[in-house]
Amino acid sequence: MRGANVGTRAGGWRGPAACAILAAGTAAIYSRTFSVPLLLDDITPITDNPSIRRLWPLWQVFSPPADCGTGGRPLINLSYALNYAAGGTAVAGYHAVNLAIHVLAALVLFGLVRRTLELPSMARRFGAASIPLALAVAAIWAWHPLQTESVTYISQRAESLMALFYLLTLYFFVRSVDCGSGFDFRVSGFKFQVSAVIVCALGSLSKEVIVTAPIAVFLYDRTFVSGSFSASWRRHRALYLGLAATWIPLGLLLHGLQHRGVGFDKGVSGLAYALAECRVVVAYIRLSVFPSPLVFDYGPWTPAEFPSSWSQALIVAAALGASALALRRYPAAGFAACWFFLILAPTSTVVPIVGQPMAESRLYLPLAGVAALAVLGSFALAGRRMLYVFAGIAVLLGGAAAARNRDYLSAEAIWADTVAKCPGNPRAHNNLGNVWLKEPGRLPAAIGQYRIAIGLDPGSATTHDNLGNAYRDLPGAWDAAVGEYQEAVRLAPDDPEARNNLGAALLKEPGRLAGAIDQLRAAVRLKPWYAEAHDNLGTALLGLPGGADDAIAEYREALRLDPRDPEAHFNLANVWAAAPGGTADAAAEYRAALGLRPGFAEAHFNLGNVLMKGGGRMGEAAAEFEAALRARPGYAEAEFNLAVALLNLGKYREAEGQLEAFLKLRPGNQAALRILEQLRASGR
Repeated sequence: MRGANVGTRAGGWRGPAACAILAAGTAAIYSRTFSVPLLLDDITPITDNPSIRRLWPLWQVFSPPADCGTGGRPLINLSYALNYAAGGTAVAGYHAVNLAIHVLAALVLFGLVRRTLELPSMARRFGAASIPLALAVAAIWAWHPLQTESVTYISQRAESLMALFYLLTLYFFVRSVDCGSGFDFRVSGFKFQVSAVIVCALGSLSKEVIVTAPIAVFLYDRTFVSGSFSASWRRHRALYLGLAATWIPLGLLLHGLQHRGVGFDKGVSGLAYALAECRVVVAYIRLSVFPSPLVFDYGPWTPAEFPSSWSQALIVAAALGASALALRRYPAAGFAACWFFLILAPTSTVVPIVGQPMAESRLYLPLAGVAALAVLGSFALAGRRMLYVFAGIAVLLGGAAAARNRDYLSAEAIWADTVAKCPGNPRAHNNLGNVWLKEPGRLPAAIGQYRIAIGLDPGSATTHDNLGNAYRDLPGAWDAAVGEYQEAVRLAPDDPEARNNLGAALLKEPGRLAGAIDQLRAAVRLKPWYAEAHDNLGTALLGLPGGADDAIAEYREALRLDPRDPEAHFNLANVWAAAPGGTADAAAEYRAALGLRPGFAEAHFNLGNVLMKGGGRMGEAAAEFEAALRARPGYAEAEFNLAVALLNLGKYREAEGQLEAFLKLRPGNQAALRILEQLRASGR
């Protein structure tokens, strides 16, 4: 083992310099992604996840709701909680953490490849060039445009963080068999083996693909260290038992997978899924070599077409056979190929992932095997002249990755790109509709996208629900909106969002209060941490005789779950404003709402009314009415109440002008006409 140490020591300044180049290049490629908005699966675990809003008690952070996107992945949830504590939902901090994880993973890969090439089994052929070769592998891997999804798309932190722990597991194993001179081998080796088990366990708290890490270490040991599986087991069985023990916590966390659309209960057989995944694996191989076109969301599962599925199955079978053969005759090449297929196995074999059977993020770690095979194979054939070629390839890939990142800069850009490249994906049309729904003047275009999505997938409750939201904002389409909400609930009775939207819609229809309450109670029963549904339920209960106390309880629960919700503060303030002696509490809640949404015209107006009640705070009340008018010009009620406040302050000329402005909005208003007449008669 000492032969490896010479190469390590001989690196001198070149190792740190290579790490600096790798880190700086990676940071440059992703330097303009810090403003990329929350997309698709980012929204639920960050903006709709009460378990990240407080860091204590810690067990709550480690026990996220099963269907919030981080269910079964407590370490990812903790990382979001730390981000939230530092900056709320501001995206820059989340992107900074994602980039830091990617840089660390690249550096660990560099160290792993370098130390592998300096092992006795590899040193004769590659040891002298271990640093530039390791840099080439790590740079091609880190700068490849396929990695953009795992870095720029926040929720794919699960993939990159798991990969970091996966690589560290192997890295610590290598350190355990080559501890360097000046250390007691047994003590240092034991420390590194314990470290390998610890980081593997941390990976099990991040993403399920870590399940293959013990097998990868065993395969690595056989290929590069011990020479056979029997020798590997004999020498390191304590380590393998420790690594296998990490499957225990992983198994305990797997029960939440059904909430992510995973499992055999989704109406897809294992054989049908495996055949479809053969097409996916062939696409993965192509994208690893030629990364175009890249697609953010390939859409839900669709059956594979016969006979093309069988031809692709033969391609995959041939590739697997070649990998197994290479493992015997050309072990290093065989390991790189097996690495690719081994890490893809949990997502691309027989366990259906019907919601997303293909995702570029799943190539994040397998791509390291492709990069290593290409670099070391080319170097073995052509020698050191290939180092310049590798540098050029890495730079070209980095440029392509930077260009791909521009597609992520807005939600409209990424979804329009996805629709253009994958027009048969109903989810892409639905999400493009969501983007356009929020843009002025794009309501008809949003409705068009929802209709396309429903045409592609009539059974999508989510799209019917979103179409209901669009019709709700379309004049004369209220009945159509309610119909879409009802269809969404029919298709997915356990969907709390559909229940909430239907309940909120029924709440606005005369005589349907009971139905609204039923829907909203169902929503909070299905999703107890659903702050918006608690808020709406509070409003509904307020319509019942004697329902104020129950309404207050629901508003308080909404604020406990989401203290940054201005609507809940506003609604609670309205209850206090109507209650005897509730003026101070009402004012505090209105101010809390305004602190979260400074341009909240209704909150300014209602706060002004509360301040007028006592009679001694007319100046403050007038200021609030003026703020309401700045936020919403033409706010007639604020015009009138400002006039009343000015009268009480003795500012008669200003009050007269304010009343005239009000009468332009409400001509013929008798109260205003009477006050104006009295003002003019008095000559004030």
